[in-house]
Amino acid sequence: MAESETPKTRPRPLVRLGIFLISHSLLVSVVCCTAGVLALLLLPVLAKNTYISENALMPGSANAMLSSEDISEAHRFMNDLTGLNLKTGETGIESSRLIARYMSDLGADVNYHKFHPQPNQFRPLHFFSNSDSRIIQENIGCSSHGVNTVGIIRAPRGDGKEAIVLVTPYNSHKIDLAEALSLAIAYSVFSLLTRVTWLAKDIIWLAADSKYGEYASVSAWLRDYQTPVFGDFEKPYSEICYESNARHGLKESEITERKISDVFRRAGTMAAALVIKVSDGNKQADGTLSIYAEASNGQMPNLDLINIVNNLAVHRQGLQVKVEKLLSLLDSKWLRILGEVFESVGNIARSLNPQWKFGIPAADYMEGAATLASSLYYQALGVPTGSHGAFRDYQVDAITLEISPKVALNNKIRQTEFLQRGGRLIEGVIRSVNNLLEKFHQSFFLYLLTSPSKFVSVGVYMIAFALLVAPLPIVAASLYSDANKWDSSLKKHDPTSSPKSADDEHRNILRSWKWLYAAKQVFIIHSWGVLVSLLPYLICQMPNWMSKVLTWLILGSPIIDADASQSQKREWAILKSVTISAAFIGLCLMSVINFATAEIGALLLVPMCLLAHPLRLDVRAHSLKAFTRAGCNLVLGFIGFPPAAFFVLKGSFEGFESVNISDFWNWIESLWAWNSATYLYIGMVHLPCWALCIWILLHPC
Repeated sequence: MAESETPKTRPRPLVRLGIFLISHSLLVSVVCCTAGVLALLLLPVLAKNTYISENALMPGSANAMLSSEDISEAHRFMNDLTGLNLKTGETGIESSRLIARYMSDLGADVNYHKFHPQPNQFRPLHFFSNSDSRIIQENIGCSSHGVNTVGIIRAPRGDGKEAIVLVTPYNSHKIDLAEALSLAIAYSVFSLLTRVTWLAKDIIWLAADSKYGEYASVSAWLRDYQTPVFGDFEKPYSEICYESNARHGLKESEITERKISDVFRRAGTMAAALVIKVSDGNKQADGTLSIYAEASNGQMPNLDLINIVNNLAVHRQGLQVKVEKLLSLLDSKWLRILGEVFESVGNIARSLNPQWKFGIPAADYMEGAATLASSLYYQALGVPTGSHGAFRDYQVDAITLEISPKVALNNKIRQTEFLQRGGRLIEGVIRSVNNLLEKFHQSFFLYLLTSPSKFVSVGVYMIAFALLVAPLPIVAASLYSDANKWDSSLKKHDPTSSPKSADDEHRNILRSWKWLYAAKQVFIIHSWGVLVSLLPYLICQMPNWMSKVLTWLILGSPIIDADASQSQKREWAILKSVTISAAFIGLCLMSVINFATAEIGALLLVPMCLLAHPLRLDVRAHSLKAFTRAGCNLVLGFIGFPPAAFFVLKGSFEGFESVNISDFWNWIESLWAWNSATYLYIGMVHLPCWALCIWILLHPC
């Protein structure tokens, strides 16, 4: 009787799905990449209207209390500021003293905050840990530092544990009319808040001295606010600048002097911050409010903060709210055609079923696409778009509000109306934030704006990125599987092969670990990328001649290990598999840190990694498919090089006549000066993967 054969166990459905995807990796790659690009282009269509998630905010539920008396006092304050005649060589301390005196007359706790300008320096570990940048600087005169003026209103209904911050940057050496107007708006609101009884959070007004930059002054104050210093680390301001104070002729009463302190004053935990700016309205047709929200490394404030500002500005003050756009896209013909296609598809869908709300007008699509592209760019850049970015580093929701009047700023008749509209807008926002019992948490922190009233949430825009990177692990597994099958077929058809011995089994084990050779090459190239990323920091620490030698050694170091043995030269498929795996890991990690950078990087990196193929094999094939692939690889290899990608994108958006060779270096320098994670991505992920793809193209097969 024959022995019964044991039935083969069927693999599980998940395993069968994986085998199917790996065996059809080419089709999966084409479908996923096409769907990923299409999903990205559909984002303006899929954008939703903004809404206020936190019911306690209740914007516009109360009538504005800002009176004409507050506006008159703000006018007087503005006239005193613009009437200061600063002489050449003076420090501008009189403007700080004038602001402090007005704050003190309202009954606020006032203090000066002295800070020294600190140059931006590349710190490789700044993204992972905040280094203490306090440096005691000796023999520094009063003209080499800035002075912030801080006023604090203690809330009558609060316990001092929460605060709202108003920031008004101004140049203490020369206050122009726009800065005086922004200070006057803040003063009118500050004057009102000293009298109201509903205030439950302390109000901090920071008049930031921006002669060394808006961000530097706000960041210095925040650093001292969040990390208090115990002991006599710094001398009191009055001792350091005693001579300067004595020179200025602002006569203040003894009562006012006693209210102004040189001791650093604090309030509670910051619930939100508003940076108030005024721009010249000569170029604006209507009164507009521009909102800037992007902070470092793509961080955004809670969407509810933008929503209440937009709601109050549009429905209460009649302002036209704007966010940044890539204006060059508004004139793009291909974008208009794409918008018309989506509009036609939407009309067809509504004709089939009126409940299908798909598609928007072509003009709205172009506006949304231009705004979305701008939002992606500024988030990917990783550099704050204003001094509000300093607050986000401490997890404080903050935005910059730049108000543009309908008419010129020097129109005396319209200044009162402008101060009233701006002041009531800020009053309404403060009143809404004052209603919160906890920090902003209900709405989104991860989003992209397509207009001031429309957004794309993280659950929607991540689909495009997921589709773009989905083929990478599938293709990597397919390449590794095909390489193993190729070795097995060679072994099977080898006529000289003998029965298996212990040595053959040992060789098979070593052959199964052959991917380690490719992993070593990938590791070397990525280590080179780390050195390239650290190159600016290393150059700054060395003499000129040594830095030049170090630069040539680092940039040329990948060539040193380019010579491989003959057996390893046939393993380009394994090298491509490991390269694709490294690109997949790098893009996924970057998507957690800064999604916008990962999205733009995937658009450049994924096609380049998937199509990489030795040019020698394509030339030998003598087929249209091979020549097409070789041409695509050459184009992608050129565009994938970071300087080339920068110039192509800049030329596409702004025109190639505006492209300058030094622009790329300036851009990279701004990235590492601001310690942007995008700089680390370019040096540690994108550049090594590009070098590996070029290595595969030039592989000596």
